[in-house]
Amino acid sequence: MGKELLLEIGTEEIPAAFLSKAIKDMDEIIRKELSGKRIEHGDIKAMATPRRLCLCVANLSSRQEDQIIEKTGPAKRVAFDEKGNPTKAAIGFAAGQGIDVSELDTITTEKGEYICARKKIIGEDTKVLLPGILSKLIMSIPFKKSMRWSDLEIRFARPIHWILAIYGNEIIPLDIGNIKSGDKSYGHRFMAPKSFKVKNLKDYITKCKKHFVIVDPEERRKIILDEAEKAAEKVNGKIYCTEELLETVTHLVEYPTAVCGSFESEFLKLPKEVLTTSMISHQKYFPVVNDAGNLLPYFITINNTVARDPSIVARGNEKVIRARLSDAKFFFDEDQKTPLDHHFEKLHQVVFHTQLGTSYEKVMQFRKLAEYISDQINPALKERVDRAAVLAKADLETLMVYEFAELQGIMGREYAMIAGEHPVVAKAIYEHYLPTSAGGELPETDEGAIVSIADKMDTIVGFFGVNLVPTGTADPYALRRQALGIINIILSKKYSLNLEGLIDKSLSILGNKLKRKPEEIKADVLDFFKGRFENQLISQGHPYDVVNAVLETGSSDIVQSLKKIEAMEAFKSHADFEPLAIAFKRAGNIIKDFKNGDVDPARFESDE
Repeated sequence: MGKELLLEIGTEEIPAAFLSKAIKDMDEIIRKELSGKRIEHGDIKAMATPRRLCLCVANLSSRQEDQIIEKTGPAKRVAFDEKGNPTKAAIGFAAGQGIDVSELDTITTEKGEYICARKKIIGEDTKVLLPGILSKLIMSIPFKKSMRWSDLEIRFARPIHWILAIYGNEIIPLDIGNIKSGDKSYGHRFMAPKSFKVKNLKDYITKCKKHFVIVDPEERRKIILDEAEKAAEKVNGKIYCTEELLETVTHLVEYPTAVCGSFESEFLKLPKEVLTTSMISHQKYFPVVNDAGNLLPYFITINNTVARDPSIVARGNEKVIRARLSDAKFFFDEDQKTPLDHHFEKLHQVVFHTQLGTSYEKVMQFRKLAEYISDQINPALKERVDRAAVLAKADLETLMVYEFAELQGIMGREYAMIAGEHPVVAKAIYEHYLPTSAGGELPETDEGAIVSIADKMDTIVGFFGVNLVPTGTADPYALRRQALGIINIILSKKYSLNLEGLIDKSLSILGNKLKRKPEEIKADVLDFFKGRFENQLISQGHPYDVVNAVLETGSSDIVQSLKKIEAMEAFKSHADFEPLAIAFKRAGNIIKDFKNGDVDPARFESDE
């Protein structure tokens, strides 16, 4: 029966964005280390708060498993003479392995019989190995950014203040930087900062709660949801919650309590996305909505302490959000004084990329490409497509988007609607950014889909044209995501659109901006799309051999390629498929060395 291992790394506040990955990484690292050291264990639980990373391993074996090491020596016929006596070869091999000749064994291999030495390595005590294992674990947790502090050589996400490391009832001695491990943890920085001794995980969690720390993020998450919903119910609403917001808030606090605040109803005249962006992205508040999903003039903030007077906390947060929303209202009102067409003209002053020109030039490029696509799909859409393309990037020069970059496209849509643009044009302005993530929302309108394809293709061909292509995991311009976006839009709309022709058109529009030969760019872009399409199809469960066979014949028409793959899959399931495939393979093998030759009419024979 093993014992429990408990490790806690106490730190300064670690950024919330680091913690989910740190939990996952700790779990993976300890599993790998224990497996490599041949130490059996039970369940592993990794947890974190902003001020501590915690790891518990249940039923950790008291020592390593013993190991049998087998070393192969010379052939048996060389190791022993005809009478079975050991030769110098056997004696030398045994001596080299530190065993007596009588302990040698014989093994049979494909090459014949060989002698071998088997040595049993007795496993070490786990408590002897744990200092090395835990020190390596702590120092190998990968953070997006790490730092050094004091005059120490070590790096971590934030300075380490204490380390708790106990195995059973013993302290595991660690020395990380200038911190030595012990059996003490610390409570909430403001509400219970004193230390307390810990015996095991159960004792640790119980005492942490008494000291206003909820260590388990899943428990904090549940508390946040419950408390926020209760607070919203008091104002006859419910919280508007995204998974990203909930995860962030969970990792911002150690002891969550909910406080409801309010703001003036006049701010509800602003577009919903302006309000939610201010509350969610900037303040990490939960907006409050009614049953119809409409915003109410309230928000829920999650505090990291138990407030003596929640109204004071509410007033402080109300002051902050009021300033945010006042700024947003000012930007919104000011932006409407300038027509979108004037904002579009300002794009002359905005550099898209030093090698690819201004944002104005980019718009004019994908405007032409969108016209070409419209001709292929539905010429009747050309007028609205052109207007949407012209205004697609205009909101980049508005005060609102300058302050809230995540509202690009959204504000373009809102300002277009206010200015009286066709509703489809306004919607297409927003939709041309879609999808913004893998599996994300796709354009509903054909106009939005066409402008989206045009913009993305212009970006991909442009960057390939100046040799700024994705390498390995590096894709600074998100070209892979944009290629997948094009593929998924085409599939969702079932457009019969030839990628090769689209790339040719884009190359001709870019003209002298290209720094490579057009035929090389075209080949690379086609191969790039093929790779993205192939990966997606295989991840969706289509057989690799079918996908590969179809795409090798060409993948320029995305929709037709998918139809061929589905047809091939259906045919492959028929009983006739295998014998037919074998027959074709045999025929191919027979004629694979056949070479075309000249026809000699003189050798023709007549039937007469």
